[in-house]
Amino acid sequence: MSRAAQFYIDGQWTDPVSPAWFDLIDPATESKIDRLALGNAADVDRAVVAARKALTAYSATSVQERIDLLRRILQIYERRYDEFAEAMRIEMGAPIAFARKGQAARGPAHLNALINVLENFEFEEQRGTTRVRLEPIGVCGLITPWNWPINQIVVKIAPALAAGCTMVLKPSEYSALSALLFAEVAHEAGVPPGVLNVVNGDGPGVGAAIASHPDIDMVSFTGSTRAGILVAKMAAETVKRVAQELGGKSANILLDDVNLDDAVTRGVAACFTNSGQSCSIPTRMLVPRHMMNDAAQIAKTAASTYSVGATDSEATQLGPLVNRNQFERVQVLIQKGIDEGARLVAGGTGRPDGFSKGYYVKPTIFADVTPDMTIAREEIFGPVLSIMGYDTEDEAIRIANGTDYGLAAYVQSGDIERARTIGRQLRAGGVHLNYPVADFKAPFGGYKHSGNGREWGEAGLREYLETKAMVGYGND
Repeated sequence: MSRAAQFYIDGQWTDPVSPAWFDLIDPATESKIDRLALGNAADVDRAVVAARKALTAYSATSVQERIDLLRRILQIYERRYDEFAEAMRIEMGAPIAFARKGQAARGPAHLNALINVLENFEFEEQRGTTRVRLEPIGVCGLITPWNWPINQIVVKIAPALAAGCTMVLKPSEYSALSALLFAEVAHEAGVPPGVLNVVNGDGPGVGAAIASHPDIDMVSFTGSTRAGILVAKMAAETVKRVAQELGGKSANILLDDVNLDDAVTRGVAACFTNSGQSCSIPTRMLVPRHMMNDAAQIAKTAASTYSVGATDSEATQLGPLVNRNQFERVQVLIQKGIDEGARLVAGGTGRPDGFSKGYYVKPTIFADVTPDMTIAREEIFGPVLSIMGYDTEDEAIRIANGTDYGLAAYVQSGDIERARTIGRQLRAGGVHLNYPVADFKAPFGGYKHSGNGREWGEAGLREYLETKAMVGYGND
């Protein structure tokens, strides 16, 4: 029996109560690769019962025991590294080179960062005569997306384990294979029965049951802003904590002192990361207006170098989008950009030349985009860059902040102090100065409609902890 036909509940692989079936499609070939069992509220109930039962013992484990557990997970993950890369290649269309170096690599990166945090984290401190304790929040419902499957699973499961929580995970139905593989790793590593439970399903069938369940203490959700609002409303009935990482429409401000060729080329690369299917990538490039034509030409040249192709080819840089609905949505948004008067510099609607199937999108560049255009306001989630002009730094800041989103922002300058000054004024949870390397201990999360709460590193760990003040505890 395929692993996709079962759930992982209470330390065992088990059949769903009454499954519905969902065809898993390889987005590069549009061929069926497996059938996934989708659960319902009854399956969530079973998982929550197991998690609640396991909570007392697991929450009492020592920090060292949790560190040792995370290290075992890391060791087994690394042994099965190529399996993770292959799973994400076929389930969500990541080209194999990126699946290895980008997608699968996030698992060990976050595990190592969190192990380091946990080794130095204080769960208790004395403040005068009050003892402040940080304790596990309890049973956590984790709902993860398809675009960075393992990244989002690890940044939720690992801090929950580190905090002493138990959990029920619902991965996206489009990327469940990598989640089931992670459950196998956790099982082999000795995660106690009931601590991690995995129930596959869609939002209405399983996500809603998790968000509204009275015995779940916290829900951590990553996905669209629309779905995040629904999760928060359902969670409000039981006053559970809600942590959300939602959409983004990140600006990339290029100041007038940059090396334009380098800044634009690297900006295109950042926008095209994961075939544009990332919430924090810089999809709005802001350039001084007098540099618009040069920036557009550089971006066009950069886009022309991207290899679109089969996901099993090491040479492929851009794979397909995850499914037909996403492909069709991006086509509509590209056409809106054209219809609303943006200057199409590269790409456009339709599949790239030579492709008659697969959810492939042409790498697309728009110039002369204005803040009122749809492509400047809506999250596209495809390899589409909008170049926007500005006359003053104040105008650039207004344009960058003039969105409902606030997940990330980028600033490029030949003078780091100028970049810092601009960065302080941007309403975003993460501001990236001069294309820095990733910092897996940096807090990750957004302002405004991009969500609340933070993931990664110590900030991510703290999301899964409650604060207890023991007043009158006395001095040590």
